[in-house]
Amino acid sequence: MSKQHYNVIIIGAGLSGIGTACRLADECPDKSIAILERRERIGGTWDLFRYPGIRSDSDILTFGYSFKLWNGSTTLADGGSIREYIQQTAHEYGIKDKVHFGLRIINANWSSEDRCWYITALKERTNETVTYSCDFLVGCTGYYNYDEGFRPEFPGEKDFKGTIVHPQHWPENLDYAGKKVVVIGSGATSVTLVPSMAGKAKHVTMLQRSPSYIFSIPAKDPITNALRRVLPARWAFKVARQRNIISQRIQYLACRKWPNLMRRYLLSHVRKHVGPGIDMEHFSPKYMPWDERVCAVPDADLFKALRTGTASIETGHIDRFTANGILLKSGKTLDADIIVTATGLNLQVLGGMELTIDGKTESLSDKMAYKGLLIENVPNMAWVFGYVNASWTLKVNISGDYLGRLFKFMKERNLDVVVPRDTGQNKLEEGILDTLSSGYVKRSRNSLPRQGKAYPWRTTMSYGYDKKMLTEDPIEDQFLTFPVSNKKTLSKVRGKSKAA
Repeated sequence: MSKQHYNVIIIGAGLSGIGTACRLADECPDKSIAILERRERIGGTWDLFRYPGIRSDSDILTFGYSFKLWNGSTTLADGGSIREYIQQTAHEYGIKDKVHFGLRIINANWSSEDRCWYITALKERTNETVTYSCDFLVGCTGYYNYDEGFRPEFPGEKDFKGTIVHPQHWPENLDYAGKKVVVIGSGATSVTLVPSMAGKAKHVTMLQRSPSYIFSIPAKDPITNALRRVLPARWAFKVARQRNIISQRIQYLACRKWPNLMRRYLLSHVRKHVGPGIDMEHFSPKYMPWDERVCAVPDADLFKALRTGTASIETGHIDRFTANGILLKSGKTLDADIIVTATGLNLQVLGGMELTIDGKTESLSDKMAYKGLLIENVPNMAWVFGYVNASWTLKVNISGDYLGRLFKFMKERNLDVVVPRDTGQNKLEEGILDTLSSGYVKRSRNSLPRQGKAYPWRTTMSYGYDKKMLTEDPIEDQFLTFPVSNKKTLSKVRGKSKAA
């Protein structure tokens, strides 16, 4: 039996895992905490992705932590800065030394007899299997497969004489200077890559099967910078952060309520930036705004690259790869030395680990999320899943606050197990992201938790609603159960919990 027992184990040392650990360390300093991370460094997504121009696709004031405000003038921060920010936060809050690196989680099994989780992990460097145990398990693994992105096979790939790259595995030494590059895709990765590579490459072509909505925002936040001249920096950033939270929500709701009006507004915005020489067919999606995510670009950099001719855009279907590029079904040929398949992600829940209760396999796709955080019929487990219609981290911040409140509630009442149970047949067939029509959602809708009819099983993707529910509403309600052990003492396997 493993001696590595902790009160709380968090899976993942990325933005979500470090943020959650910081909140718990602050709210519950008596709890021993460990973070199990597959990679060798802190950062998660921001350590994995290294392609040119990698940056946040949400404004950094709301993408950063509420307890450690971003202190910079950029609106969309680059990947390296975000990675450093996460690492600094871990160091400042004493979390860095709690991370156990190089561990791929194989299985997490809840033992009803021992009233704890057993976690089996593989040390990938040595192929050694290790076991941890904990009272409470928190999944902070993001939502996609780190091993491989979505990569469709194209006819004729073996005929292509150049280099094919997926952004998720960008070669460190890839030299694209003076090369002809085709980027396949129309999402956030593509609109980041194209202007970043343009100028250094001979030419960059963005090849899309269908357009996305793209909106330009200032690279520097002029209002925040003005506030910093008259207010203390912390006050200025707090005001700006709250402003951004509200404006994001208003824009999203406007898109849902007046889709045709907002579509005209977004397309007129693009027309203003690209000028009359570019066909608006390339920027006119068939779906309505926020049926898929809206892509943000700083200072219209993508549109500038198109106007200057260092980049171009094509909308069409691929017939096949050729020796020197791509043949479209229209008959047009795109010459390329390098083809970048920015074709999306493969969604994955809990990092691909197996979840079992007393040895029986459990699937999140059969369950609902209680308050978007705890899992129906699963003891002592939280699943931190951020927003897809706003900054991901907004949900991370309030999720950590809720867990701190829950742990205090349980400690005061000498409770050690909590299980959310549905008493009203709330489960629906739809998944929690079914309002989005994005490819990665459609491909993986059956792997996500089910949507519920009503509170607290309805996952709303609304920060204002969730903030009240997670940070203000009472912990105790008709859905949370706290099973009491029949044993007078629980020696379990624990002995003493390891120091945090």
